[in-house]
Amino acid sequence: MAIVSSLCSCFLAACVSRTELGTVSAKKRRSTKWFNKSSSYLLCKDHVEVVGLSSCFVPRLSFENGFQRFGLFSRKPIREQRKNFVHSSVMDVNNQWKGNDGSWKGKTEERKQRRVVVTGMGVVTSLGHDPDSFYDNLLEGKSGISKIESFDCNEFPTRIAGEIKSLSTNGWVAPKYSNRMDKFMLYSLVAGKKALADGGLIEETLEALEKSRCGVIIGTAMGAMKMVNDAILALKTSYKKINPFFVPFAATNMGSAMTAIDLGWTGPTYSIAAACATSNLCIISAANHIIRGEADVMLSGGSEAVVIPIVLGGFVACGGLSRKNEDPTKASRPWDMARGAEIYAEFLGGSTTCNAYHIVQPHPKGEGVLLCIEKALHEAGVKKEDVNYVNAHASSTKLGDIEEYQALIRCFDQNIELKINSTKSMIGDLLGAAGAVEAVATIQAIRRGWVHPTINLDKPEEILDMNLIVGAKKERLNVKVALSNSFGFSGLNSSILFAPFKEF
Repeated sequence: MAIVSSLCSCFLAACVSRTELGTVSAKKRRSTKWFNKSSSYLLCKDHVEVVGLSSCFVPRLSFENGFQRFGLFSRKPIREQRKNFVHSSVMDVNNQWKGNDGSWKGKTEERKQRRVVVTGMGVVTSLGHDPDSFYDNLLEGKSGISKIESFDCNEFPTRIAGEIKSLSTNGWVAPKYSNRMDKFMLYSLVAGKKALADGGLIEETLEALEKSRCGVIIGTAMGAMKMVNDAILALKTSYKKINPFFVPFAATNMGSAMTAIDLGWTGPTYSIAAACATSNLCIISAANHIIRGEADVMLSGGSEAVVIPIVLGGFVACGGLSRKNEDPTKASRPWDMARGAEIYAEFLGGSTTCNAYHIVQPHPKGEGVLLCIEKALHEAGVKKEDVNYVNAHASSTKLGDIEEYQALIRCFDQNIELKINSTKSMIGDLLGAAGAVEAVATIQAIRRGWVHPTINLDKPEEILDMNLIVGAKKERLNVKVALSNSFGFSGLNSSILFAPFKEF
């Protein structure tokens, strides 16, 4: 069973999560071919650096409010070079398809593309409000799940969540907004600005950016649910009691919109809603805007604030929540039955597919998940044997966890170095912000050389090969290429890939 939490994550132009946002910048470099074993990239005369990221999440077994942003990309305007940029993704490249023999057909050997890297991060979660403390707690195997304190939940069978107990908006959000906005918007602003600061984009450097080439893509699965709930309660008295900000602020794009308004950015700005796959799709979309030369800086991520009665009741009604109220930390149980900024990692690519099978249940053969992973590898030009770390979706749903594990085994069965873990074992399912916060965890694994444990794996499913699963203790790992999966209701699948950044 899952745990629900509320958080927000944003990723600037190349990735998304509910932490804070980051920035990306492009450096001039001579044209060069990057041969990644099975495939090659023809890089253009610049590469893109992600300066900051932020992410926010909502664990499925427990709810909470939080925000984590994850990645900001910026690029020097080199418009005269854009004619050299050719974006070739598995989704839209001419004459590409997967044949009956499982091989990819069509032109894929050479591409002209800018590189996207992560150079800043920021988070607000139930396990910490900055990337380092957040990942330190993950490495120690600490759980962020606790008893809900924000409202009286004694009548509910589930009374635990990944709840953010406190969050100060001082210095991050103007007072006139802090009392009006839904928390999912506040998380977007706070996490986003922290990621920008982490990437070195302070007031002076922000003013120097060409704002028409800076955009925001912050997704959410559920949006301003508390504002909707409050409006319903007010209507019982009179329509005159409804908050006048209800209609505009209830729109799911308001996290992106209000962040863009606050920053004065006028480039590509919108929201994506794709259940738990939301943040990954935002990261992919933001990166594509930069790769195609449509923007120099993009802030991307996901945000959720759903630790409220109506959402808790809804998840209880559909049987999706754990009832381990006596021991909250044991509730989430995956598989148990150009500014001199530091570059954190490189975003290699990603993909999305749909199972087209059922609104909740996974495809019994895992075909959609397998196809999504293979597409992501193809898009990034990465060999299967190069991937040695997977941050799994693993949301503590029996069928979904097994389906994902089987798809990973089918894809990477010859990779003896592979390690798999689940961040959700400690923070629960963050819904639309899950991909962002897990992308932060993935990048921290690349930076630290440690992969965090999967807690509460006391009675592993018989199908599991525990040589692949990171169990109760953290493990040393020199990550070569990392895969992060996020899957959502209706059979939406998303996979993104990161790797250590290397100069050529």
